Amino acid sequence: TILGETHEEEDEILPRKDYESLDYDRCINDPYLEILEGMDNKKARRYEAVKWVLVFAIGVCTGLVGLFVDFFVRLFTQLKFQVVQSSVEECTEKGCLALSLLELLGFNLTFVFLASLLVLIQPVAAGSGIPEIKCYLNGVKVPGVVRLRTVVCKATGVLFSVAGGLFVGKEGPMIHSGAVVGAGLPQFQSISLRKIQFNFPYFCSDRDKRDFVSAGAAAGVAAAFGAPIGGTLFSLEEGSSFWNQGLTWKVLFCSMAATFTLNFFRSGVQFGSWGSFQLPGLLNFGEFKCSESDKKCHLWTAVDLGFFILMGIVGGLLGATFNCLNKRLAKYRMRNVHLFSKLVRVLESLLVSLTTTVIVFVASMVLGECRQISPSRHSGNDTLSLQDISEDINSSIKTFFCPNETYNDMATLFFNPQESAILQLFHQDGTFSPVTLSLFFLLYFLLSCWTYGISVPSGLFVPSLLCGAAFGRLVANLLKSYIGLDHIYSGTFALIGAAAFLGGVVRMTISLTVILIESTNEITYGLPIMITLMVAKWTGDFFNKGIYDIHVNLRGVPLLEWETGVEMDKLQASDIMEPNLTYVYPHTRIQSLVSILRTTVHHAFPVVTENRGNEREFMKGNQLISNNIKFKKSSILTRAGEQRKRSQSMKSYPSSELRNMCDEHIATEEPPEKEDLLQQMLERRYTPYPNLYPDQSPSEEWTMEERFRPLTFHGLILRSQLVTLLDRGVCYSESQSSASQPRLSHAEMSEDYPRYPDIHDLDLTLLNPRMIVDVTPYMNPSPFTVSPNTHVSQVFNLFRTMGLRHLPVVNAVGEVVGIITRHNLTHEFLQARLRQHYQTI
Repeated sequence: TILGETHEEEDEILPRKDYESLDYDRCINDPYLEILEGMDNKKARRYEAVKWVLVFAIGVCTGLVGLFVDFFVRLFTQLKFQVVQSSVEECTEKGCLALSLLELLGFNLTFVFLASLLVLIQPVAAGSGIPEIKCYLNGVKVPGVVRLRTVVCKATGVLFSVAGGLFVGKEGPMIHSGAVVGAGLPQFQSISLRKIQFNFPYFCSDRDKRDFVSAGAAAGVAAAFGAPIGGTLFSLEEGSSFWNQGLTWKVLFCSMAATFTLNFFRSGVQFGSWGSFQLPGLLNFGEFKCSESDKKCHLWTAVDLGFFILMGIVGGLLGATFNCLNKRLAKYRMRNVHLFSKLVRVLESLLVSLTTTVIVFVASMVLGECRQISPSRHSGNDTLSLQDISEDINSSIKTFFCPNETYNDMATLFFNPQESAILQLFHQDGTFSPVTLSLFFLLYFLLSCWTYGISVPSGLFVPSLLCGAAFGRLVANLLKSYIGLDHIYSGTFALIGAAAFLGGVVRMTISLTVILIESTNEITYGLPIMITLMVAKWTGDFFNKGIYDIHVNLRGVPLLEWETGVEMDKLQASDIMEPNLTYVYPHTRIQSLVSILRTTVHHAFPVVTENRGNEREFMKGNQLISNNIKFKKSSILTRAGEQRKRSQSMKSYPSSELRNMCDEHIATEEPPEKEDLLQQMLERRYTPYPNLYPDQSPSEEWTMEERFRPLTFHGLILRSQLVTLLDRGVCYSESQSSASQPRLSHAEMSEDYPRYPDIHDLDLTLLNPRMIVDVTPYMNPSPFTVSPNTHVSQVFNLFRTMGLRHLPVVNAVGEVVGIITRHNLTHEFLQARLRQHYQTI
């Protein structure tokens, strides 16, 4: 899809082109169920212990990925700033500032070019990756989103993007990187490393993989912000549609492992104090503390809550503006950039880097104010020694284009790492003028909006926090200077401004509140942060959606929201289901299965038997038809049959006598074979495919009842299972019993997971097309079903909360009348059906 437009054709199994749903609904071959069957408690606990070991390993590996990104970002950034700073100081006196600009352009363009090349290798590595992971956890399979090559390009590309001076962050891509680690580590295999194979048959299902991806995404948040609880809530709020208590505990454990792994190594590498745990995440907000010499100072008071609410409203408006502009840019890129060669994407990234570098350099030189360095300026402690002051000046204060004993406030914000600039806005008093903060906010707002969406790995959390911190610090300066509120703490207003702007952009509430509380290590900020985020979200939602939801819609992904609107209860399951079904029989010939698989793109098929009035006459024709009808009769549970079975079980019949009774009963139902009527049944069945039987193609004279005959529903069979059965030659001949068909174990069925062979690539010349496949041992005999009269809200809640992919609609007599998939529950589809409903009233 382009620009969020939906497909016109309605596909009951594949919701959108290029996007598949994940098999979260368990089937009879579910690995967890199969492994636990016949397993004693000791082995079951051992199997569960393997999950705990894996989530711990995911957390450790995610923390190591964060350490790798942080180390090289610091290395490249320090190298670039040292060279540029010495060049600027030298050229300020000699008048060769153009040479300093060229040096800075050389560094930035080289780094951004390398980041763009990595995105060309793996296009899904562009951006923050949060929309893609959100889609994956929602049940949509985005191609290549959790591959090993993706995490390599993502982690390596984001360090070049940040070191290249782009207004992007490395915290967002950490979530994507953690999710990829969670998806790949438990599989012990990768398509990029095909030669490395391990015999590890467990966790070979989309449901298990989804749980590990949830843990990895949470570990990415925990490593980025040092917020394990916030990471767990992020995975719950923004990602998974299915959740349970056991998963919560595992995700929290994984987040803790990631946090303390990164903390341990960063503390040792930066400070040489191994085991001290001084740096919990990639982004640390520091300690918020008033100076003891300032008796009037308070972190916040009840009076400040009114200002915080107003800042939340403004933050929501700014966030909505940011999202609107970025959406228009994204549409323009999809129409005019992405449709051309890959070179155009690289050139766009280089143009953004060139423009950003020139604006930053010129703004620091022309718009920055030279302010006097004061030894008494506040930095989170009471007083600082001259040695501490000089070290602080050397590390954060930039004297670009200013005489001695002064510093450039604009350059101090632009020519520092974004994390350092955030700390300055949070903890340093009297450092920036209102004019500088206003210009910095405006430039950063526009450039970060332009940058997000180009073909480089990029995050949005840190740019939004920095932009919002400048807005909050500006508000604090104005309140102090023009209203005379001397009691306010500027760092608190900078934090609230950062929360307001970030909340207005991403529209997160619960998880973002906890993340900011954990990052500040100040529980008293809980109430103002929560109120600010709620107000910012409500204000922004009045105009548009969050930035991640906007990009999801632009990609045309069928993402399911948390709930449907109240007006949707006017619709029922029969109004939104797809009645034109493609189905298979319990016993089906190979030629029919191949025709179905090659002429459709559906990913699951109902297993049905037809209801006929002349079944006894129809059974006389062929063993295949007889097998299907007998299976239908044996699988139908009636009250009389159940009572008869229970009554017989209470009698003391010898087992041999019961066996003889059953044999006699079955024998009376098997008529002799006389004539072959299978061809006639198959011709009428596959009406959508006239080329199957060209001699007797479906005629238009058939009535609606003939085209849509009643079908007794028995279960669901997946496309991957049918292809595997054909690939392995699982079938039996018509002259044999179905018991002679080979049986495949779960390990054999899932050997090719997650990349099953395609039906068009199989060599089926060795198989006799007249052979029969019994699919009943491999189908899901008890999937979730709904009645045609079920309200859409109930259908939606069942589908989303249970992580379903297909939801058959079965009437009161056990006949399947339609099927509901993700596509049938998207907002656009439901709106279209609601309009049709109003037109028919």
